[in-house]
Amino acid sequence: MKLILNRLPLSFVYLSTLGLLTFCSKPNVDNSELEEQTIRSFTANPVAVQEKEIGVLKIGDTAPPFNLPDIDGRFHQLDDFAEKEVLVVNFTCNHCPTAQAYEDRFIQLVNDYGEKSVSFVAISPNSPIAILPEELGYTDLSDYYEEMKIRAETKGYNFPYLYDGDTHEFSTAYGPTATPHVFVFDKERKLTYSGRIDAKEKPGTGNSEDLRAAIEATLKGEALQAESAQTPAFGCSIKWAWKNEYTIKTNEDWQKREVTLEKLSPTGLADLLKNDTDKLLLVNFWATWCGPCIIEYPEFVTMQRMYGARDFQFVSVSMDSPDQEDKALKFLKSKYSVLPNYLMDTEDKYEVINVLGKDWNGSLPITLLIEPGGNVAYRVPGTIDPLEMKRAIVDHPMIGRYY
Repeated sequence: MKLILNRLPLSFVYLSTLGLLTFCSKPNVDNSELEEQTIRSFTANPVAVQEKEIGVLKIGDTAPPFNLPDIDGRFHQLDDFAEKEVLVVNFTCNHCPTAQAYEDRFIQLVNDYGEKSVSFVAISPNSPIAILPEELGYTDLSDYYEEMKIRAETKGYNFPYLYDGDTHEFSTAYGPTATPHVFVFDKERKLTYSGRIDAKEKPGTGNSEDLRAAIEATLKGEALQAESAQTPAFGCSIKWAWKNEYTIKTNEDWQKREVTLEKLSPTGLADLLKNDTDKLLLVNFWATWCGPCIIEYPEFVTMQRMYGARDFQFVSVSMDSPDQEDKALKFLKSKYSVLPNYLMDTEDKYEVINVLGKDWNGSLPITLLIEPGGNVAYRVPGTIDPLEMKRAIVDHPMIGRYY
């Protein structure tokens, strides 16, 4: 059925996830009211794209226009910020340790200028398909649109957080070189500053000195000294969608690695749980006959890939019967469980329960995060919340979110 919208005096709600237009009668509504009542939603669709030319803004250049969704699906344009004397655009992201290191400082900066004529907006330019789990060793989140919502709500962002990870339609015009990379524009939206927030990455050692100086000078209509107007932006490289060859190759290489399964006695399990290593040990007890175990297991493989290059090791312990070794190994291979995998070498499940202690009632799954020396820092009987588990790992003093 062909719908000719300009013949229908109706307001509408666009539901992108359903691909439907749902109409309801609303007579006597003028255009401004209609626009106010229109709810726009957005569904991210990051795809591989052909390489694009990346712009390089110079001092005095005009801010390129943009039209990007925030975490609520509302689109923001450059002109939306026209009423303020100064506009600060921060290209940042969820996963980068440097971006996280500057996160609280940027939030504080926005608070400090709340009564002044300065607008702030953050844009995530990264394509999620160009990011490997191995690049997420300092975070609990990747750069998918839905994860941006989580980050903004968790940290209480006081500025619009926009997404440009599908095709980098607008980020390439600004040409950020790293996350974070800030751009400051005057009332005419001419560039007055580009570069770092400040020169001290570690939280608590800087107070956004470079960015504050740029904002103050721009508010006064003063030009910065040439050496101060453009500074290097230190941080993680931008994850452009056309730079995903390495991502594809690394994923393929991981899937080609050998998956093994070793039998483990109750005594061996007791030794394992003592964690006589210098790493944070994550141990998951599972079985092929346990539905929840099977569903959540790939999350643990991802965690090993995320944190495995740091002081962390994931170990799987199958509670299948010893004669089900082939079945357990087949499952582990299907999940590319390239890590220490064990199968309890006993039919007596109560031997295993006795090793774990009275805090386990014998139901599967159960997961333990064990510090060196055997202290259990985090225990989850039943299925895990993957995000909470990642947070327990990355926020542990042995891991951390910053360099």
